[in-house]
Amino acid sequence: MTSESDFAIDELAGLLPLAARDRLAESLTLAEIETLTHLAKTGTGPNSLRALASDLAYLEAWSRASTATPLAWPAPETAVLRFVAHHLWDEAERAKNPDHGMPEAVADVLRAEGRLRARGPHAPATVRRRLALWATLHRWRGLEGPFGAPAIRNALRLSIRAADRPPARKSAGAITRDILDQLLATCGRGRAIDLRDRALLLLAFGSGGRRRSEIVRLRVDDLEEHALVPADPEAPEGPTLPVLAVRLRRTKTSSADAGESALIVGRPVEALRAWLALAKIDAGPVFRPIDKWGSIGAAALDPQSVNAMIKSRCAAAGLDPSQYSAHGLRSGYLTQAAREGVSLPEAMQQSRHRSVQQASRYYNEAQIARGRATRLA
Repeated sequence: MTSESDFAIDELAGLLPLAARDRLAESLTLAEIETLTHLAKTGTGPNSLRALASDLAYLEAWSRASTATPLAWPAPETAVLRFVAHHLWDEAERAKNPDHGMPEAVADVLRAEGRLRARGPHAPATVRRRLALWATLHRWRGLEGPFGAPAIRNALRLSIRAADRPPARKSAGAITRDILDQLLATCGRGRAIDLRDRALLLLAFGSGGRRRSEIVRLRVDDLEEHALVPADPEAPEGPTLPVLAVRLRRTKTSSADAGESALIVGRPVEALRAWLALAKIDAGPVFRPIDKWGSIGAAALDPQSVNAMIKSRCAAAGLDPSQYSAHGLRSGYLTQAAREGVSLPEAMQQSRHRSVQQASRYYNEAQIARGRATRLA
């Protein structure tokens, strides 16, 4: 007979290696299994879990559309090569040879199911991510997959070269201070949602361009008051500004026990205090959903809502919402730092970028555009 703990183990096995299933079933109680399942899901993160579920659903739908069969476990090498051929192809060759790339019959099925939006070849990063998930699922099932085979590695490398598609930015437009001020100008009606959005925008930007996942996980006990600082560093006896330390929880590039924090000074602190006072929030999530009647929820704001809010504020400010997203706050912070002559190491200390290459891409573009090298023609 199947017990309740068997069902719980099955759920946990979807997140942890299947090879451990029997050992876990014998040694853990139902409550312990449920706790581990919760921690595994929490550790993965809601956005990552959604992405994993979406990619797995796409792989399954593609397999059924292209072969009329579900995904095979383990996957044959031919199936992985077919996946690469269907998603990374040369547009110029497709114009001459309609059979090149994904067959239209397969594409039509995926579009009808809402799985496929791209008309051209997929982004190499998307293909790599889905192949990595496919390989990971094999490991979780205790299976050997063909993903490290030389034929697959070579096919992937050559297909990416043939596709010749530069990686797209997460946000086409950087939300620099001038754009930020336009968004803030739409938050002046004094409603709860205006104070919340103003505080969120200023905190996200001022703390180094925090990711939306970091912002929505922020809790009141993550905020720590610091001593006032001079508004003008050159005039220590003059007016002062309030300072808060914002403790950063687990991110894509750091763990929860890293003990990192970012400081916010002046406007972001004042906006945050105004929001917390209006919403009467003294514990729990800092940023919360607000319904159409102005009622403030108790749970944390969803990460997707941050993106929707930014696009809504862009539309209200007369900006093109398609050009901006939540990631624009992160790229915009570094772009603004470069414009104002802040050194890259100092800017990265606030943004917590781990990759100098990634951070310097935004930083250098702003520096080059303002320099003499682009004005020689």
